[in-house]
Amino acid sequence: MKRFLMQLSYDGTFFSGWQTQPQVRTVQQVLEPTLSKIAKQTTPIVGSGRTDARVHALNQYAHFDFPISMQPKQIVAALNSLLPEDILIKQIWEVPADFHARYDASKRTYLYIITKKRTPFNRFYQSYFPKKNLNISIIDQAAQLFLGKHDFTAFSKFNPDVKTQICEIYNFNCYENTDTITLQIEANRFLHNMVRRVVGTLVNISHKEQEISIITELLAARSPQSNLISTAPPQGLYLQNVEYPNLS
Repeated sequence: MKRFLMQLSYDGTFFSGWQTQPQVRTVQQVLEPTLSKIAKQTTPIVGSGRTDARVHALNQYAHFDFPISMQPKQIVAALNSLLPEDILIKQIWEVPADFHARYDASKRTYLYIITKKRTPFNRFYQSYFPKKNLNISIIDQAAQLFLGKHDFTAFSKFNPDVKTQICEIYNFNCYENTDTITLQIEANRFLHNMVRRVVGTLVNISHKEQEISIITELLAARSPQSNLISTAPPQGLYLQNVEYPNLS
């Protein structure tokens, strides 16, 4: 029995998130039976984290224990031959037996893409705020106040299994071009709905032309009840990458 780490991407449009749930289609629910068919026994997978319904992943990671003597490239080819077109296995590595896709990750990066013009072709992949005044200068300045270690209780959905709401934001970059505004946020970890609530809040601050210092107040208050805090739609959110410091 060897442990492997897979790198995959998926279009989240027709998935109800990553984690297996009853009576809905999820990424894990599609992957595990496919991998188990190749392994000829039940083969659980453990993801680096969960993504919500309709959220995409450019690079998601998951580990699994595999009983058959196959090379990583062979497992990749076998999986991709059986998986639906909205999931792609990009690469597989053999890793130490104690490696953990979630707990060994040192950094995660998300992208959030906002379109300036809704079309029939971007509606599943970019979010649109037609009634909001989006000022990239205000959004960028306010975003920088999230840098560092903070308690993100105000920007997350309550989860009794989470022991701490402290997250450290390493970088928060904002880009604008002719058609889109893209926000890129890197942190050691993220809480449930955290990125979408941060984005929703930045959009509201821009629209209402609030002083950016309100970010500091919202963090300190640790309450999601402010009318500035809202959850942005899932369609524009992408898990861009997960980093593992000891992975060669």
